[in-house]
Amino acid sequence: MQRHELLERVPLFRGLSEAARISLSQRLVERRFLAGELVFQKGDTGSTMYLVLAGRVEIFLPPAGGADRVDLKEVNEGEHFGELSLFDDKPRSASVEARTDCILLELSREHFITDIVRTESAVLAILSEMAVRLRDTNALLSQRAARDVVKEFEESLSWRDKLADRVAELNGSWAFILGLLSLTFAWAALNAFVPRPFDAYPYQFFNLFLGILVGVQGPLIMMSQNRQAAKDRAQASTDFRVNLKNEVGIETLGRELQVFRKDLEERLVEMERAQIEIKSSIAPSTRSARVSSGH
Repeated sequence: MQRHELLERVPLFRGLSEAARISLSQRLVERRFLAGELVFQKGDTGSTMYLVLAGRVEIFLPPAGGADRVDLKEVNEGEHFGELSLFDDKPRSASVEARTDCILLELSREHFITDIVRTESAVLAILSEMAVRLRDTNALLSQRAARDVVKEFEESLSWRDKLADRVAELNGSWAFILGLLSLTFAWAALNAFVPRPFDAYPYQFFNLFLGILVGVQGPLIMMSQNRQAAKDRAQASTDFRVNLKNEVGIETLGRELQVFRKDLEERLVEMERAQIEIKSSIAPSTRSARVSSGH
């Protein structure tokens, strides 16, 4: 993929003309990273964004405060990340690790401002992209995050899926083991004591039945395990949204407390200032009254 063709796929650069994209592509700096190598860490000061020319990277939140690492997004060839650092001087909000050997194209803030911000159509494309992301964030934070995903998942299952789950649940129980042993002894007893056994030793029909049973059990159990893995992923996604919403709420509450504390401190300073002014205005009048009484 050519560099200017890669830029054409990035929403931030759709407002540029082809000549401008070709000019900008010549300013991109090529960076190579090995699998497992960090591109940047959370908290680093950044002023560049990256485009994936080849390979794959993972955006994640590093372990902190006893919490495990949280994988946020996988960025593949033709996609970009780190563009927020082009608009502010704040630290990186997440870490990025190369999942495979990859080639990244680095765009600095200086070139971004020089080649893009001065173009009216490019500015409109940037504002449009930021508006879309803001709407998505507002939609995520406004919806109710806490849901019973397991119940919703189970309600969406067909009767075939429910039957497979029931079979897998039965196979992992003592009822199945005792039932199979009882059937085995009953089968052997019937063929041992009846005058004309329908499946004499070595019980070929019974062995055929067990083979079919084992052959059917395997796929059913795998189907049930795959659905359980899907349930776990849905539950993990819900937990992440709940934690994200709680963190945003806590940060908002912290900001409001800071504003309240600042306002309270300003009011206390004003009250102290008013008390000092009142005392200073009372003191001269008291002294003048004493002087008058002395005369």
